Amino acid sequence: MVEPKKKLSVWGFLKGAFKVVIGLSLFLQSLLFFIVLIAILTVMGIAAEQAAGPNSEAAQAQIEDGSALLLNPKGVLVEQAAYVDQFDLTAVYTGGPAPEVEVHNIVFAIREAAKDDRINGLVLDFAGLYVPSSFASKAHYLADEIAAFKKTGKPVVAIGDFYSQENYIMAAEADTVMLHDYGSVFITGYGRYGTYYKSLLEKLKVTTHIFKVGTFKSAVEPLIRDDMSEPAKEANRAYLSVLWREYQSSVEAARGLNQGTVSNYTNNIEEIVASAGGDLAVAAKNVGLVDRLASRAEQKAFLAETFGKSDIEGKDFKHSTYTAYLSQAGSRFGEDGNNPNIAVITAAGTILDGEQPMGTVGGDTVARFVKMAREDDNVKAIVLRVDSPGGSAFASEIIRDELLATQKAGKPVVVSMGSLAASGGYWISANADEIWAAPTTITGSIGIFGVLQTVDQLANEAGVFVDGVGTTDIADVNTMGLGPLNEKFGNVIQANVEQGYDRFLSVVSSGRGITKEQVDQIGQGRVWIGETASTISLVDKLGTIDDAIKAAAAKANLEEYDLVEMAEPMTRLDQLLATLFGAGVKLGLVEAPSERLYAKSEATSSKGVLSKAIAAFNSEVKFQNSFNDPNSVYVRCIECEAR
Repeated sequence: MVEPKKKLSVWGFLKGAFKVVIGLSLFLQSLLFFIVLIAILTVMGIAAEQAAGPNSEAAQAQIEDGSALLLNPKGVLVEQAAYVDQFDLTAVYTGGPAPEVEVHNIVFAIREAAKDDRINGLVLDFAGLYVPSSFASKAHYLADEIAAFKKTGKPVVAIGDFYSQENYIMAAEADTVMLHDYGSVFITGYGRYGTYYKSLLEKLKVTTHIFKVGTFKSAVEPLIRDDMSEPAKEANRAYLSVLWREYQSSVEAARGLNQGTVSNYTNNIEEIVASAGGDLAVAAKNVGLVDRLASRAEQKAFLAETFGKSDIEGKDFKHSTYTAYLSQAGSRFGEDGNNPNIAVITAAGTILDGEQPMGTVGGDTVARFVKMAREDDNVKAIVLRVDSPGGSAFASEIIRDELLATQKAGKPVVVSMGSLAASGGYWISANADEIWAAPTTITGSIGIFGVLQTVDQLANEAGVFVDGVGTTDIADVNTMGLGPLNEKFGNVIQANVEQGYDRFLSVVSSGRGITKEQVDQIGQGRVWIGETASTISLVDKLGTIDDAIKAAAAKANLEEYDLVEMAEPMTRLDQLLATLFGAGVKLGLVEAPSERLYAKSEATSSKGVLSKAIAAFNSEVKFQNSFNDPNSVYVRCIECEAR
């Protein structure tokens, strides 16, 4: 006999729900307990390692004698890595932003390895490193460090399936350059091409209102033209030609090639490949760009032959990975001892108003760091490292104010320019006691602009109209977009832009000791390359950040000094997450970055259509949100940015 179903009483439902809640609570408590336990154990392990020091027996045992330092960083090569929001939900669908690798960490690792008796050479695997062409100066900086390492007599071997143009700058310095026998060395030269959509906007009946000063301020050209203007072409040719010349001379010198070899390889690639039977790898070897063609297995066998097999596993060549070595080596800034300090402040990324995270230049953030350095009696000089295309004019002025106050207090300020120090990046640099730049630094772009777009024509055609009354002649400004641009308001914006340009001229004139007329002649929004900038008073000397630091020490009359970094400390949450990640790596639950050979960079690896669409949308939103100047006036070299 089938028993009748029992009706669920209210009390029975509540008891069941209570059990579910209790069960879920116990599960979350257990999960939290294990997370905290892992964190505590990891912190204790890290504390023990730090207490023992990098020279302790345990630390020393991690690297076998005769090992190679495997330089295989994975990510985009940058001046300063951007802050990553660990709770960004879009990362679930896109894999998050491409990781970033700070150029100074790689340089520090190379320098430490050069004097480390356990390290017997370098293995260069830059498959996972993405270097935008506008960041060429960073690639040259690394190439110079690799060349300096070679002077120790320790061998340098480059391995790879393919070599991109910028990656090859560094690989060319190796004693032996190995290429996969089905790979290629892809060198295209430098170009500047943009997408222009004036006609499209006209078809869509979008009216673009441009407010600018400067013949060469070409950032707005895509909105008002269908092609590149002649002044823009002139400026672009000038700086691109220097980039290309520096590239050729660097590679040809490193490889011992005749002058013109690289240019011939690029311009006659069709004939060269044809003569190699269509084999790109053979073509590169025939020209002299690589030494050996070998499969991955053959490349690894060569490394084992050169550096010996590991005593730990016996299957791989003796080496220390880049990340593991850095974890032992410590910080490039070292310890803050008893010597006077030189403070290094980094301004990397777009200049935005207010407080901003790393990876962008917050006007209030950087100004606060400068103020802290000025008020610290032990800081005797500041080196401002600028790697920025500019941005908010107001935020740039906030930073400059604090730098001027620091100089007034008697502390010298020396600027070291990275790959970019243009427009607002130059605004904050102009008043420094001395400006250093790389020959391939992109700088200048002394100009200013504003943009407003209205769709009143499109709205009217669709049957949408704006009408009303106001108490003043400019009360309708809030209708802009669907309504037309108020003429008086437009005149106000143009006047403000012109005043901003005049202010920019005054900033550079007072800072560089030249007349406003002279600044205007080299201004007008034109971009200059560092080598040329040093001949027209925009830059004092050509050199690296190391040279700038020495110059700051000389100006402060310091023979002995400690370097300190003025930067935002990690939050407790970020420290916890970093600790958990480290624990996951040690337990084998998470793969550490830069551990595998031939690992492709996420910046260039393939993604699904949805991921690409979301990533592109997020990038565009981030770009639009970067225009936050309270006066809507910008000193920004958009054409310089790597987007």
